[in-house]
Amino acid sequence: MIEYLDVDGGRIAYEVAGSGPLIVLAHGMGDSRAAYRAVIPQLVAAGHRVAAVDLRGCGESDTGWPDWSRAAVAGDLIAVVRHLGGPAVLVGHSFSGGAATIAAAREPSLISAVVELAPFTRKQSLSLGDLRSKRFRQGMLRLLGTGLFGSVRLWRSYLDVAYPGVKPAHWAQRLGRIDSLLREPGRMKAMRGMGRSAPADADEQLGNVRCPVLVVMGTLDPDWADPRAEGSAIVGALPSGLGRLETIEGAGHYPHDQFPDRVVSLVLSFLRSDTARA
Repeated sequence: MIEYLDVDGGRIAYEVAGSGPLIVLAHGMGDSRAAYRAVIPQLVAAGHRVAAVDLRGCGESDTGWPDWSRAAVAGDLIAVVRHLGGPAVLVGHSFSGGAATIAAAREPSLISAVVELAPFTRKQSLSLGDLRSKRFRQGMLRLLGTGLFGSVRLWRSYLDVAYPGVKPAHWAQRLGRIDSLLREPGRMKAMRGMGRSAPADADEQLGNVRCPVLVVMGTLDPDWADPRAEGSAIVGALPSGLGRLETIEGAGHYPHDQFPDRVVSLVLSFLRSDTARA
């Protein structure tokens, strides 16, 4: 059942399932909490209370905010965790990976662990070597076109590249939901605002994180020429011993939707580890 939390500037939509230790799921830009539809039942079955959140401007949350930065979204996620009675494990995909980093650095008593899925958490730079990757060029051009023109068609084209290989069984339904949401008033504006928000605010907080962090990258993620190197750099910027990198062979930018069983296995193993329990 959908619920709403009032925060400064509007309402955040979320839904909760299960009982047990709290896990809060935050999706990437241009998406909704439906991105985790294949993950939620497995986490609930493993004994967790799972809250899936629609970011500000996305899904069924309000669209009227003036700020689309990761720092602003981190404030929303902290408010949700506090409202639901943390501490919580915070899972952030892409844009929300950076927001989760900021939330953990700001409120160490509320965030017990962080999982970052294909995260944009560091300052990004482009080299000529990156452009040699056809996969990266295809993804980058579609992302730039979406931001420049506000085109739902180009975003759908990007998603086709971001899900390499076999698509999930619910692919047509997923695309239809994304298409429908982005055509609602204010939602493309929110997405473009997030796209223009650089992850420098998250990068600055990596060294201030005090909880364990799992970074999961797909080996075929088109958002980076070398996804493994990006994940390694995030782990390297965290305090020593806190970060762990895992890669999923053949996954693109949405490992939790392409390979939900593998992602859940990695998350549960991480949460059972000595580092995450400490």
